[in-house]
Amino acid sequence: MRANIRTARPARRRALTLTAIAAAAVLGLAAPASAHVSVQPGQAEQGGYAGVTFRVPNENDNAGTTKLEVNLPDDKPLTSVRTRPLAGWTANVEKKTLATPITSHGKTITEAVSKVTWTANAGTRINPGQYEDFEVSLGPLPTDTDKLVFKALQTYDNGDVVRWIDLPGPDGKEPEKPAPTLKLVPAGTGSAAKPSPAASGASDQNVTVAASKSDKASDSTARTLGIAGLVVGVLGLAVGAFGLIRGSRRAS
Repeated sequence: MRANIRTARPARRRALTLTAIAAAAVLGLAAPASAHVSVQPGQAEQGGYAGVTFRVPNENDNAGTTKLEVNLPDDKPLTSVRTRPLAGWTANVEKKTLATPITSHGKTITEAVSKVTWTANAGTRINPGQYEDFEVSLGPLPTDTDKLVFKALQTYDNGDVVRWIDLPGPDGKEPEKPAPTLKLVPAGTGSAAKPSPAASGASDQNVTVAASKSDKASDSTARTLGIAGLVVGVLGLAVGAFGLIRGSRRAS
């Protein structure tokens, strides 16, 4: 009998250990990768006007986001930037004088947009566990590069500032605080979003803006269902471990 008891105890320990490991693995899958300020959609066609969205998640459990600053690249000036009205937020577009004027659509351009800042009005913020989309139309996009990097600063109402300005390392690994990046593809490749004249009012050279309200609802529903499924999986593992323990007890 004592031999059986000694055999049963390690079995129970093994069962509990396996359950803990499996549960940790399942919960690890449930935790999403670190959210960050990103550009939606991730790419647009060179030479055109793109309607893009800066998606800003709140990663602070004890504060709300009240400001977003997006810096446009100095080496690839964008002469036309238009913001889409967003209830509860005020957008401010800053310009700079170009060291060398450029020609766009037959016009000589001496200024380019250097920064866009969205500031929350009184009573407005991005609450913990939520995100907001800030939409802009910009262009003409350069034709001599395959990406544009937009360094962004996210300010919380407790004074914290998160600097999304880091670039990938030589190994291509994503940094902890990556800067939002828009990939540029050759015009006519068919790999960018379709044109949408309403996005920037620049005739026929626009790219559609992603992320609609239905997208947000679908994303929320998918996450809820996914978490529920993972919880059921953990409960199933627990039940299985309980069965192993009962079996070892009966054997003893």
